[in-house]
Formats: sequence, structure tokens, C-alpha cells
Amino acid sequence: MAPSSNKNSRTKKSNTSKKRSASSAQRTSIKRKKTRKRKKSGSKRVWFVVTVLLIMGALVGVGYCLGTCWAKDEAQRVEKKRHHVVKVQKKHTVKKEKAKHTSKSIVHQKREVQVIPQQYDKVKLAYRGERPRLAIIIDDVHTKAQLDALTSLPFPVTPSIFPPYAQSPRTHRLATHAVHYMIHLPLESGNARYDRQSKTLKTTFTKAQIQARVHELRRLFPRAYYINNHTGSRFTEDMHAMTLLYEAMKKEGFTFIDSLTTGRSKVGKIAHRFGDAYVARDIFIDNRQDVGYIHRQLKKAVALAKKNGYAIAIGHPHEVTLEALRRAKPLLKEVEVVYIDALFRRY
Repeated sequence: MAPSSNKNSRTKKSNTSKKRSASSAQRTSIKRKKTRKRKKSGSKRVWFVVTVLLIMGALVGVGYCLGTCWAKDEAQRVEKKRHHVVKVQKKHTVKKEKAKHTSKSIVHQKREVQVIPQQYDKVKLAYRGERPRLAIIIDDVHTKAQLDALTSLPFPVTPSIFPPYAQSPRTHRLATHAVHYMIHLPLESGNARYDRQSKTLKTTFTKAQIQARVHELRRLFPRAYYINNHTGSRFTEDMHAMTLLYEAMKKEGFTFIDSLTTGRSKVGKIAHRFGDAYVARDIFIDNRQDVGYIHRQLKKAVALAKKNGYAIAIGHPHEVTLEALRRAKPLLKEVEVVYIDALFRRY
């Protein structure tokens, strides 16, 4: 009986150990399954978080892009609106400036019209004769030798004498030796190089300054009747300044002859406002120092005189010009060469 009980006990033990080992394997398997499940669930969570983060990042990026585009559009709209406002303001400003300028010019014109009195003598042309008349003026005369050379020419030539200036302070005395002469008055040219002569009249001068200068000319040249301008492009283009000068000259008994140094001269309009004839230079004869050129210019002057009844030619006391004039008498046989006085009459 003993051996079988031992055998049974060993069998029980082995069965028990088998059960224990089976239960232990089951537990291990269960643990492994749980571990795998935890790993799977953990990886799922990680992927879920990553996916959520990616989606959120994409949304943030899309939102940033949309916000940036909107901000740019808004900035462009604001800038366009600002430009529009500025443009409208500029347009209004320009309109205001134009209106202001127009009102000023109207006032200015009224002032100019108001300074034109009616009591002065009227100057008319008296150039009609048996033959066309040609007046030759020689500007820049400032020495007795120049005056003598002109008076020795075989036909009348009108000298236009500079008023006294620093280099020639006694030019007014030349008038005592001449019966027919003019005053060659320096006016502002717009080029500083040509405006250096003393007492050049400027557009910035006041009415009192201009009147004082013209009164001085009357004192220096008591027998003078005619004035023409030396340079003077800027001055003769200025309606207000030229009106003041014209009125001052009328008051002192002078007649202004426009040397026409600019095509924008206002002297014609001003002369007509005063009821005067407008007289201007027709041709310069010695822009080139050449006898042949001067003679061709004189021929043109003759043609203009024949066409219009009279003409005014202006030259300068250069040796070449004087020589050309000494030899020019045959060119002038179709016209009557006269002093400037012969073109005018006063009433």
C-alpha cells in the first residue's frame, strides 16, 4: 500500500505543479497581451496627438495666410483711400490756387488799367511819304569818336546813347553835339552777365524807383524824345513793370521804341492801352561781324520798308558795321533813309 500512495502523491504533486506552471503561463500570456494592448493604445494615443497637432498646425498656417492676405488687402485699401484723399486735396488746392491767382491777376490788371491816364499826348506814325522810309538806329553809343563816325555817314543814322554809367560817366554830354539822338536804356535781361551795368532797371523796382530813374533821364537828356531798351527781355515781358515804366516815360515826354529782344514783349499791348502806335525794331543788321552779312540784312530792311511803308533797323558801333554803312548807299536807293523822328507825329 505504501508504494501506491507514494505514487499517487507524486502524481498529485506533478499535477499540481503542472497546474501551477499552466496558470503561470496563462498569467504571463495575459500579461503579454495586456502589455501589447497598452503599447497599441499608447501608440494610438501618440498618433492621435500627432494628428491633432498636425491638424492644428495646418489650421494655424491657413489662418496666418488668410490673416496676412486680409491685412495686405486692408493695407492696400487704406493706401488707395489715402491716395484718393490726397489727390482730391491736391485738386482742391490747385483749384484754390488758380482761383487765387486769377483773382490776383484780375486785381493786378485792374491796377494796371487804372494807372493809364488819358491826359498824355498820343503818339502816331507819320511814315507815309513819296517813298518808303527806313530808320537806322545805332545802339551802345558812348564816345565822341563813335558819334562823329555816325554823323559822317552819307545818310541819316540815329545814335542811341547810353545813360552815364561807371565806365562812361559823362555820356549825357554827347547829346550836346547831336541834333537827332535817342537814349539807350538798360533794362533787366534775366541773365546776370548782361545786367551788370549800373542803374539797370529791374522788374522788382517800385513805382517810385522807376519814376525817379526816368526823371533823372529827363534831367540828363533835356532834348531827348525817344528811348529804346538795351537788353531787357525779362523787363519787357513783365506787364506790371513795363506799364509803370511806360507811364513814367509818357509823363516825362518820352516815346518808347521796342528793341524787341524777346518775342514775348508786352510793350505793344501797353502802347495800345495808352492809345499810342507801337513801334519796334524790324531787323538787327550786325549779329555777325561781316560786311556781306550786314548788307544782306540792309536789303531785308529795305524790302520790309517797301512792304509796310517803313522799317526800323538796329546796329552797333562796330568798325565792321560802320564800314558796311559807308558802302551801303547804293543798297538804299529805293527807300528814304530818315532819323527816327520822321516816323512819328504827336497830337
